[in-house]
Amino acid sequence: MTEAIDRLINARWVVPMEPDHLVLEHHSVAIRAGRIVAVLPQSEARTRFLAAESIELPEHVLIPGLINLHVHCAMSLMRGIADDLPLMQWLQTAIWPAEAKHVSHAFVRDGTLLAAAEMLRGGITTCNDMYFHPDAVAEALDQAGMRAVIGMPVLEFPTPYAASIDEYFRKGLAARDQWRGHPRLAFALAPHAPYTVGNDALERVASLAAELDAPIHIHIHETEQEIADSLVQHGERPIARLGRLGVLGPAMIGVHAVHLDRHDIEMLTHFNCSVAHCPSSNMKLASGVAPIWPLLQAGLRVGLGTDGAASNNRLDLFQEMRQAALLAKVATKDATAVPAFTALRMATADAAHALGMQNVIGSITPGKQADLCAVALQAVETRPCFDPVSHLVFVAGREHVSHVWVGGEVRVTNGTLMLQNSNNELLAISSVWQSKLVC
Repeated sequence: MTEAIDRLINARWVVPMEPDHLVLEHHSVAIRAGRIVAVLPQSEARTRFLAAESIELPEHVLIPGLINLHVHCAMSLMRGIADDLPLMQWLQTAIWPAEAKHVSHAFVRDGTLLAAAEMLRGGITTCNDMYFHPDAVAEALDQAGMRAVIGMPVLEFPTPYAASIDEYFRKGLAARDQWRGHPRLAFALAPHAPYTVGNDALERVASLAAELDAPIHIHIHETEQEIADSLVQHGERPIARLGRLGVLGPAMIGVHAVHLDRHDIEMLTHFNCSVAHCPSSNMKLASGVAPIWPLLQAGLRVGLGTDGAASNNRLDLFQEMRQAALLAKVATKDATAVPAFTALRMATADAAHALGMQNVIGSITPGKQADLCAVALQAVETRPCFDPVSHLVFVAGREHVSHVWVGGEVRVTNGTLMLQNSNNELLAISSVWQSKLVC
């Protein structure tokens, strides 16, 4: 007796991520109602299931959809406007003035839609966004069919989005209420950084996050100057201050975490925090090399983020996996640091756990959402292939992504993006905002 399913994906290799280091050859993934029903050998799948659609991937590796643990989606519209500058100069002389002039609901919606198209084509099915107008972010990501955790921004100073701390909280919570119950969209508290948010607001963030069972998404220890300033202003390092104010905990995702001493790592470990590692952005802004291997060895969850396209300048987790592995090796002078499977886990299962979504996404496991990415390893530059996981991290790029599914729904097929907006429409959106930004 055969079981009816919606889709059967037959792949040369399946890397389920759970358990670790498992690579399944000539296996199938069965999908019904957006969820994974079974992972089994192809010979068994063809007799057990009657699929409405079968997809043959004879020279492909099937992995969980990649998870971008830190991104500012709308900043895709500012890609390349301020290159080759250190962080604070980049922010103060280029980014913040541009945002003051141009950020609006329309700007954020359009920029997020462009980012979603780029991410989906690169195998990213989920993102953790931090930016203004979270209602506009939700609108765009809903339209694109992505899964996301959307930050409710908190800053101590006024912006075109909000004039006061109270307004930031009010608008963020209103956006969350508007989209509550959406099957693919959730919300996080997103205080920008310890140096832009005061004590009272950080305590309020901690309280709200606990009340709402929501993640906290915050930049930490990105530069040496930020730590020096905190010692002068508060008499303690930023992580110690966050601990005193109740922000540290399993819900907190600390972004960058470049400059950490032994006590910082001990605190993050003690409070069971997560870290979003953004290697390309850290390099481009010359912030430094985060101590990722020591963090992993201490037992911390570390996921990978791209940061925004204004500081990277691409939303490409294949690049981040490779950079994370190579940087860890050169920083520690240890060739065994961050092996390929660890880098892939950072972009999938560990990032899902950081978001509190480990029971929903992050691995190809029966019962979880069918968020999947297929990577073709049939081009000459990917041959021969002795180890598909090594190839994913050190050989393949986003250009080799052939298929992407979110909740079992196809978003990319044979390299073609399946969005309501055509490629020409997306290019037109980009052109309109480029004209405005150069004025």
